[in-house]
Amino acid sequence: MHSPPVTAAAKPGLRESLQQVSGHSWRVFLICLIGVTFANLDHSLFTFVLTELSAEFGWSELERGIYIAITFVAAGVLITQIGALADRIGRRAVLLASTLLTPVFVAALAFAPTTVSLLIARTLGFTTSGVQSPVTGTLVFEESPPRLRGLFTGVLQIGFPLGFFLASLLVPFIYETWGWRYIFLLSLLFLPYAWVIYRHLKDSQLWLDSRAARSRASRPAPATRELFQPAYRRRTVLLFLGTFLYVFAYGATIMLTPYFREARGWEAREAIELVGLSFLIGTFGYVLAAYFGEFLISRRNTIVVWCWLGGLAFSVMIWFTQRWWPTFLAFSAMTFFFYGAYAVMFTFIAENYPAGLRATAASFASSLAVELGLGLGPFALSWAIGVVGWAAAFTWCAVLPVILAGATFLALPADVPAEPVIPD
Repeated sequence: MHSPPVTAAAKPGLRESLQQVSGHSWRVFLICLIGVTFANLDHSLFTFVLTELSAEFGWSELERGIYIAITFVAAGVLITQIGALADRIGRRAVLLASTLLTPVFVAALAFAPTTVSLLIARTLGFTTSGVQSPVTGTLVFEESPPRLRGLFTGVLQIGFPLGFFLASLLVPFIYETWGWRYIFLLSLLFLPYAWVIYRHLKDSQLWLDSRAARSRASRPAPATRELFQPAYRRRTVLLFLGTFLYVFAYGATIMLTPYFREARGWEAREAIELVGLSFLIGTFGYVLAAYFGEFLISRRNTIVVWCWLGGLAFSVMIWFTQRWWPTFLAFSAMTFFFYGAYAVMFTFIAENYPAGLRATAASFASSLAVELGLGLGPFALSWAIGVVGWAAAFTWCAVLPVILAGATFLALPADVPAEPVIPD
């Protein structure tokens, strides 16, 4: 008599996997999601009033692009160093400090009397809000069940469009009632959230174990140069380049609110509401991308498909729409795919590195690339507008880079080790 063949147990489906998630994992995820949403609400305030800032301080289109580039590039360098600090002193301490400081720096924009003081406040505010992305992403990645890491860290990224959407609900009323400077005081409402982080968030056991292992082996604290060891060099370069191209394209889209107001002649409320509502619809693109990357196709392939479809939708919006509703539909499709790709991108970067190097890698291959792209994208677009006009400038500075970003990620392996190790 022959025994029946032994088959591997089927992996649990999404519903079964979610039912097995611990209350601790849910708590970490929700605390981080709310924090990221608040941070991106603070970030969005600056982008909504770029037209007013230009008029107040007498900036030309090119000067506006230069100033945006300065703040993002400077913030990117600072975020890389602070992100590496999260691998040294812990995720909780860095997240708590950034949550306390962000509202202070953003509120200072309301009182900035000169361009220099405005740029300093903007740089510091975006540094402290921007660092929350790699830190919360790393923390959620480490505190989620292995089967659902991609889904949890992917859905975490909806804090970005949710922050913009919530701001779009509040900003028009404040803008029309008291003036544009007062919108920056919104950030102070979220200052007490630091208490939630202090009271209910702890460092992950994965990071604590990694720190203990480093101590036993007498290894120094992680540094950015470790990302360029032979074991990591190729993936670090490609991940950085792909993210940079993607966010260079996204950076150009920061100028969409001024575009709707200055090129199409829309009122401030029309432009802000369109951006906010489209971002809300875009949250579903983040969730679907996370689901596809976790359960249907590889994360790498999800990034590629979402980038290319997002670029196509953006082209349609720029070249074939004029009125509010067609623009809204095309913009929503763009945010669904173009922005939604980042839901998988962060997870894909994080899982390429071990726990002891993960926040450092996220800060370099993700956050530094993000800040450089956010700075250089608007600068390139501002220059191109004066040469070829708004539509062609968006095509060259947003559509083409996001297509190239997808091709760059395609050059990376689709599958990565479950938990790579740091070479001795």
